Formats: sequence, C-alpha cells, structure tokens
Amino acid sequence: MLKFTCCDAVGQFSSRGQAQVLRGIQRGYEKECLRIDTNGHLAQTPHPRALGSKLTHPWITTDYSEALVEFITPPSADPAHPLEFLRDIHRYAVPKLGSETLWAGSMPCLVGDDSNIPLADYGSSNKARFKHVYREGLGLRYGRLMQTIAGVHYNWSLPADFWTALHECCNSESRLQDFISERYFGLIRNFLRYGWLVPYLFGASPAICQSFLRGRKADLQELVPGTLYGPYATSLRMSDLGYQNSAQANLHVSFNSLHEYTLALESALRTPDPYYQQLGVRDGDHWKQLNANLLQIENEFYAAMRPKRVGRERPAQALQLHGVEYVEMRLFDLNPMVDIGITPEQGTFADVLLLMCLFRDSPPISSREQSENDENKRRIVSRGRQPDLHLLVHNRDLPFQPLAHELFDDMAPFAEMLDTAYGGTRYTSSMAVLRQRIDNPDLTPSAQVLESAREHGGFFKYTMFASQQHKQSLLAQPLGAEMQARFENSAAESLTLQERIEAADQGSFEDYVARYYG
Repeated sequence: MLKFTCCDAVGQFSSRGQAQVLRGIQRGYEKECLRIDTNGHLAQTPHPRALGSKLTHPWITTDYSEALVEFITPPSADPAHPLEFLRDIHRYAVPKLGSETLWAGSMPCLVGDDSNIPLADYGSSNKARFKHVYREGLGLRYGRLMQTIAGVHYNWSLPADFWTALHECCNSESRLQDFISERYFGLIRNFLRYGWLVPYLFGASPAICQSFLRGRKADLQELVPGTLYGPYATSLRMSDLGYQNSAQANLHVSFNSLHEYTLALESALRTPDPYYQQLGVRDGDHWKQLNANLLQIENEFYAAMRPKRVGRERPAQALQLHGVEYVEMRLFDLNPMVDIGITPEQGTFADVLLLMCLFRDSPPISSREQSENDENKRRIVSRGRQPDLHLLVHNRDLPFQPLAHELFDDMAPFAEMLDTAYGGTRYTSSMAVLRQRIDNPDLTPSAQVLESAREHGGFFKYTMFASQQHKQSLLAQPLGAEMQARFENSAAESLTLQERIEAADQGSFEDYVARYYG
C-alpha cells in the first residue's frame, strides 16, 4: 500500500485550486551527442566556432570530448517548451556541422584508441584549463572511451508556492529550506528504489560495437560480426559495460540526508587514492589530473540522480550553504529512432514518477537496501525484457511485471494531479500507453532498436543510417528568422565573453586550483 510522507498532501494537491501550483514545476534537458565524420568515425575537428564558445555559451557546449556536443535547454514551466527548444538548438546546430553528423545512439562506435578521442578545449583562461585538466584526469583514471558514452539528463524542480503549501500541510517545524532539501533527498532515495522502471520503459542501447569492449569479456551474444547484444538488454549504457565507475565502488556516498551526502563528497575530495597517487598529478608543467584524491571534483561522483544548487561555490558547498534547488535525473538513453533523441512521453513520465517519489514515504536506505537497488537496476539494464525476470524487494525475489504494474497504480493519482493542474488528459493518457510496455516488451525502444539493428545488418549500420536520416530531417526544418538571430547573437556574445575572461585572467593556475578547494 502506498504510504505518504505527511498529512493528506495528495488529496490537498489533487483539488483544482491547489493543483494549480504544480504549473510552476520547472524542467529542462541536457543532451549529449557525438559528432562523427562521413565515415562514422569520431570527428577530429574542433568544436565549430559558429556554435559559439564552449566555455560560456548557455545552451551549446561540450562534455568530455571536443567531439561530444552538449545541448542545454533553459528551465521552463511549460511542459512542452524544453523539447521545442531542444529541437531549435538542433535546427541551429546541424547546418553548422558541414559534412559532419550527430551520432544518434548513446553507445559510440568507430572511436579508435584513446589518442583518437580529443579532450574538450575551452581556451586559455585558468577556468578553461581547470576544465581541461579535469578531463585529462578522467581519461587517466577510467580511460577516455567510457567518457564518449552519451545520454540525456532531466532537470526538475518544484515552485516556491508548492513548498510553502506542503510545509504548512505537514506542520513542519523545520526551516523552509531545510524542509525542501529533506524532501528532495526523500525523492532521490525513492528514485533509487524505483528508478529501474526508467531504463525498462525507455532504454535504447541493447547492442554495442564489438570494438567498444577493447578485449574485455562480456556476457553478450553476436548479432552479426562486429555487433554484440544482450537478447533482453534494455540499456547497456547503464550496465557495467557503460558509464558505471567500478573504481568508485568503495565510495560510500549516502543520500539519507544533505549533511551525510555533502560530508561524503567533501571527504572524497580530500582523501588520497594510492593508485591515483602512483599515476601522479603533474609531469613538469603538464598537469595530468587536478589531484590524486578519490574525486577530483564533486561531479566525478557518478549517480543516477544528483541534488543540485546553482551558485558561485563548489557544488557541495553550495548545497551546504543554500540547500537543494533541483534534481538531475540521469537515466535516459538517446533514442536513435528520434531525430532529437528524446520523446515527449519521457518528460511526461518523469514528471509523474518524480512527483510520486516526492510524496511517497522515503525512509533511509540501509547498505542492504542499497545493494538491492543496485542489483535491481543491474537486472533491468542487462536483461529487463526477460520473460521470467524477478527483482529484489526486502530480500525476496518477486516477479517484475506485477511490481511494475503496482508502481503504475501508485503513480496514477499523480498523473491525475498533473492533468488537473494543466487541464486535459495528457498525463493519464500517456501513462496508459506506456503501461502496455510492461506486458508487451516488444513495444519498448530497446526491443525496437535491436530489431532495426538486425534488419540493417548491425549496430553501426543501423545507427549510421538513423544519424543520416535525422540530419536530413533537421535540415528540412529551418529555424525562423527570429530564432536564428537569437542563436547567432548568443554564439557571438559567448565568444566575446570568453575573450573578456581570458583578458581579465590573473594569477597562476596553481593558485586557481588551490582556491577551488579552499
């Protein structure tokens, strides 16, 4: 039975009057994708200057590699706007790529060795060099190939008037910001419990290029020569083969409270790691990594969801001083069947799931439960479509399908709540369609992508075909003059801002690094 955190909050916010505050929910996307050349190899060219400065542009930057583009939508209270803006970014960027194309899948192909993966270069300022050295360190610690895996992040926050109303409803004696942080951490814990539903419903990386393994062993089968796949896999990106850092297995970061979370991150930032010490921090004037500690910076810690706060301080300090502002969900694969890599129902589903996770009772996670959560995600991403799949719940193996249906039952009041807030039946209708994927795994993106890979003769051939199709589709959707001018101006302004930062730069890089850790 679904238990709630306090009072009759669900009933209160389901009423037409109170539901209106949910219209202030802010959401946005961060989408990564690789640039490739005409042969499908990772692009070796610099980030196009026509896209602006990677260091300062608000919407277009790079992630790890110079070839790993990242598109960022500004937060919006309009549920449709983030995807519309993401499409506009694509419509602006794709014509600037010339003969190059955006790779449609999460998992890379035809990358070569680490020397063929150029690190992102942000300019000559200390800030730019800091970002570059951090990436040097990631490559040194984990290899560059892992950093070329692409995904979509969903940023989500609730408005101030919602928090004020919930604070009163719960008769909380905590300071409002402490209450907000506590609730966001409760949301995160529940997401760690139930987030396995995301890769089942939306995972789209069931196959990889054999070259990605680089000699590693994997429990995969050959689809065609050069393509390996998991017969029931949903998201190899989220599996032990993908962007999972086994080296961080000894990092015990608790999500049971803001204090425990930030304390663990601060400790990891200052605790030396013998292997990283052996690698060394500097070789003369060349910095190989920012430090030899468990984490170089907070963002090196990998998690399915992160609490976030915009601020001038380091992430952990900003959270300590000002509390949680929003959460970042990190489980979406790129959908290679879609020209911008993500579909409207993904945001719709995320809104409902996150709202349920917020309202649902969320006790602390023990080490035993965390092991269960990790194992459940592992089972879903590696064999989520397996007919007899079971998941762990309180030390019991229970069949997947009834558990998934129960979660949809639990989410139903929140889909209705959002429909009350926005009008119409968009949320309940979308959830009804998605629910069909539980009993019919062939409807999942992972099953459809696998079938397409089989039809096209392998992972590379299919993803290359999809990438080229999407490029032509986006080229046929030119931006209007007003939006085109807006993007052109943003690109020019970002380049000017980078020049100003570089001109005003003072002090040594050593001092800059020391101030960061302060």
